[in-house]
Amino acid sequence: MCEKLKSIDKGVLFMLISALLGALNGALAKYLSQSMDPLEIVFYRNLIGVFIVIYSLKKYHISINTSKLHLLFLRGLFGALAMVLFFYTIATIPLGEAVVLNKTSPFFVTILAYYLMNERINLKTFFALIIGFLGILFIMKPFGIEFSFEHILGVLGGFFAAAAYATIKKIKDIYDARVIMLSFMSIGVVIPFLLFIFTPLVEFKMHSEIYIWILVLFMAIVSTTSQWFLTRAYSLSKASIIGVVSYTNIPFAVGFGVMLGDLFPDIYTLIGIILIVSGGILVSRNSKNQ
Repeated sequence: MCEKLKSIDKGVLFMLISALLGALNGALAKYLSQSMDPLEIVFYRNLIGVFIVIYSLKKYHISINTSKLHLLFLRGLFGALAMVLFFYTIATIPLGEAVVLNKTSPFFVTILAYYLMNERINLKTFFALIIGFLGILFIMKPFGIEFSFEHILGVLGGFFAAAAYATIKKIKDIYDARVIMLSFMSIGVVIPFLLFIFTPLVEFKMHSEIYIWILVLFMAIVSTTSQWFLTRAYSLSKASIIGVVSYTNIPFAVGFGVMLGDLFPDIYTLIGIILIVSGGILVSRNSKNQ
């Protein structure tokens, strides 16, 4: 048994762990949404994250380059909006569908790279984009069967995630990774708080149940650990391989969703999942070959 584990690529193993923990993080958010407003969960999740990152920054002297602060702010804004929309869709549609729609980000990254960074899109990549967006249509079911505003928000969350990734490409060599994380976590605290103060969209409650706060803290730890395994996976193995393995969080999310009461995906959703995963894999491989 030990020899078999040793033969497994460490990067792949770490990505599988990250995918499982990422799906667990979504399941925790969905469970907590029964007692808390989704934006309230985003607020506390990011608030804990801010303290964790600030504590880690205390151990190192990091200088802040002020020449690209506007890009750092945009990365934080896009990342925070992506998280807000992701947590909202987790609370309102089946967990597996929410995760799949969030996985549309590679398609938007390719499109944004074409328009903003003049990166070429070859015929294979264009074909992969078509496959992916056909998958979105199958999940959203605009055929008179079902059409949900929440699904649109899920795709929009994938777009903002892509915008955040595209911005990271511009600043990854300028700012420390923890500073980049702090930017979107801080804005992820500010956005729900401002919505709570100035709009009726967010309702903060006094939660006396200790298990809720234990779950919020656990979710923050799980999310941070998932990110660590993700980072290690990409550092140990080829990005094209890890990108493919990252899609394993979809069956994990579907499984957790069913355990929490979601219906098993119907045939249209399953076809959509297959198309999005196939398109995403093709986009990832083609981008590495260019």
